[in-house]
Amino acid sequence: MATAQAAHDDAPSAARETGVALVGLVVGVLVGYGLWAGFHLDNLHNGLLALTFTAVGLYVVRMRPGHRVGRLFAAVGVLQAVLFFGRQYARHEPRLPAADWLAWVAVWPVPLVIAIAGVAVMAFPDGRMLSPRWRMAAVVMVVLGILLSVASALWPIEDDWDRLVVEHPLQVDGAAWAERTVWPVTVFCYLAFQVLWAAAVIARIRRAGAEEVRQLRWFVYAVAIALCLLLVGAVVWQTPLPGLIALSLIPVAAGIAIFKYRLYDIDPVINKTLVVGAMVLMITVGYVVVVVGVGALLPVSNPLLSLAATAVIALLFEPVRRRAQRLADRLVYGHRATPYEALAQLSAQLPQAPEGLLGGIAATVAKAVGATEVVVWLGDEREMAPAATWPERAGENTAVQAVALADLGSAPRTHLRPVVHRGRVLGSITVTKQAGESLSRAERQLLDDLVAQTGLVIDHQAQAAELKAAARRIVTATDAARRRIERDLHDGVQQRLVTLGLELGGLAERAAVAGDADLAARAESARRQLLEATAELREMARGLHPSVLTQDGLEPALANLADRSPIPVRLRVSVAGRQPAEVEATAYFLISEA
Repeated sequence: MATAQAAHDDAPSAARETGVALVGLVVGVLVGYGLWAGFHLDNLHNGLLALTFTAVGLYVVRMRPGHRVGRLFAAVGVLQAVLFFGRQYARHEPRLPAADWLAWVAVWPVPLVIAIAGVAVMAFPDGRMLSPRWRMAAVVMVVLGILLSVASALWPIEDDWDRLVVEHPLQVDGAAWAERTVWPVTVFCYLAFQVLWAAAVIARIRRAGAEEVRQLRWFVYAVAIALCLLLVGAVVWQTPLPGLIALSLIPVAAGIAIFKYRLYDIDPVINKTLVVGAMVLMITVGYVVVVVGVGALLPVSNPLLSLAATAVIALLFEPVRRRAQRLADRLVYGHRATPYEALAQLSAQLPQAPEGLLGGIAATVAKAVGATEVVVWLGDEREMAPAATWPERAGENTAVQAVALADLGSAPRTHLRPVVHRGRVLGSITVTKQAGESLSRAERQLLDDLVAQTGLVIDHQAQAAELKAAARRIVTATDAARRRIERDLHDGVQQRLVTLGLELGGLAERAAVAGDADLAARAESARRQLLEATAELREMARGLHPSVLTQDGLEPALANLADRSPIPVRLRVSVAGRQPAEVEATAYFLISEA
């Protein structure tokens, strides 16, 4: 099940890929033919808007299939391509067939295009309206756009007809009334649409979180510039053309915001472009300063200046490149981890204590893919239990019943990746994104790489736990062996030696009574040696596992050990109560061997 889901995530729909290619081809053909038909400055904004909206929209549709902003941008781009093609075709010299009808097609959809573009602006960046009221406002705007487009299709009310030098193909009664009544309403709606855009963006900024504010920052700059140029152009220059051309900044800024803060795919391209651009600028400036600047001070040209410029550039190249790379990384990635940094952070956590490894993995994955929640699970395909969660749930009971691997990926907005190492399932990672968001292709690849590294981490942690358990078993077994030997010596050999000592003492007494002084002396000497051997054996048995350690604890046992030491010992022990038996035994024998 998990493999099927991963394959579904990694393989974009063939139909979607085909649709993206066809839309891009159609827009490219329309804009290309429009450019071939001639250059008209007042139509340029339509071509720019067609290219920028389509490029950004199709890229978002391809990388984030469920993103509504991508579809809206693509729709605006296609309509703008139609407008550009029709207007360029109508103004071609000599006159082409059906020029009036293509001009008509290039004019009447304008209100609808403006309305759809407004909806795209209002829905940026997550593709959703702020509230049901804003959703209703967007619906009203689209309905008005449709009605005004119908009016524009019936009557030549748009002022674009004055520049197209062709007649409106439909001769419908009421043209004078429409120009006197409908056109002022259209102009008012255009202004109202723009005010609505600005209000929606401002309202979204006021409610946005830190991540969304960073996305909106580029977008707001572009919208503000375009609106200012529209107003200034209309009032000062008597033409909205500067503002119309500046409208192409809106999809560009939207693309920067989406790519910069969501899609890693484009980040390396932007990063390398910034670095290469900085290096080209440095080489150009260095050459000009040395060759042109210094050359102007010399009375005659000197061919050595080129060599000097090359030497200066060679010396400055690497320091400038490093600084440019750092600046590009900061501009492109900000404080977010790049894919390489995410893998490096995960590798750097390996030497940490095993207890904190899984929490570090969850935090690294969340930071790398922009997740709202990451859970690391441990277990096999039949049973898995959560071992670490990001963000940490302080004070929350995390006891969860075991869950099968097949059931983990069933939650909405959850992406499942099983952790497999050497063909064995060790656990899994579940990643939850915000509503309406999915993992981009680069994020999926990065997540797969992190999961592969996680397999090594979990295997390392399991081996460390097994090693720790083995060491504990060795200590326990050794302690048990000492206890058994001490008991056997006490109950077996030591008791027999004591009995033998008593018999030797009795033999010495009987020999003395019988008048055999030599036998009595030998028996008494043997008895004393046997008592000394018994004492040494008793001391050795106590050293194997002293009973005072079991009965009274570590501190009295160490004090007894110090008292029996042949050299002076100064002892200071600070132990908070009794410890586990294996801990006390390990500490005692470590100190006794010191």
